[in-house]
Amino acid sequence: MNASMNSIIVALDVNTTSSVDQLLDQLSQTDDRPAVKVGMELFYSEGAAMIRHIQQRGFDIFLDLKLHDIPNTVERAAYQLGQLGIQYTTVHALGGKAMIAAAKRGLQQGAQQAHVTPPKLLAVTELTSISEKMLVNEQHVSLPMTDQVRQLAQLAEAAGADGVICSPQEVTTIKPFVNDNFLLVTPGIRLTTNPADDQQRVMTPRQAAEAGSSAIVVGRPITQSNQPADAYMTIKKEWLIHD
Repeated sequence: MNASMNSIIVALDVNTTSSVDQLLDQLSQTDDRPAVKVGMELFYSEGAAMIRHIQQRGFDIFLDLKLHDIPNTVERAAYQLGQLGIQYTTVHALGGKAMIAAAKRGLQQGAQQAHVTPPKLLAVTELTSISEKMLVNEQHVSLPMTDQVRQLAQLAEAAGADGVICSPQEVTTIKPFVNDNFLLVTPGIRLTTNPADDQQRVMTPRQAAEAGSSAIVVGRPITQSNQPADAYMTIKKEWLIHD
């Protein structure tokens, strides 16, 4: 995602400091140090103290809270997140252009207040748990999934976001319509030996690399493995075609 960050992000799908430390101990044994994703469960359990704890252990952080509210509320929340010294955070693109722009302002102002670099803002398009059928029957969206995600990506870029979260299946559709430095970060990554779990739109690391993903987010295939460090290295070997 940038020169200083590994483009594999490991989702810390746990909720205690001891569980985090066990995973970080494993990931510290690898030949590089991936960024880690702190999601709602962990952040709501441990708060900003967990962010500081992970930073002290030398890991870059993707704080994935998917802000989605009226622009004023999101801007004030983003101001707080901007002070944390994290590298990436998220909003929902479905919140609209004004909300995304408000999040960007809040992050920049918070970072300025704390004298840290502002985090990159990534807009979530459609969750990888959403299927084409759910898009039509539950969200009542008449566009095909690829068109819906592409339009949300274009909206996010116009609003000042640095990239989007999308499934790897939509990357090739989005790339021709956004700038080269616009980040396409893809969860829904599974090895052929992994179950899909609750994900609907998935690819292998190699397929995501070939599609042109900027970075991949991998959780359960690593965190629920008996050997997380080995699982990470297996995924990395597949992903290296990206380089």
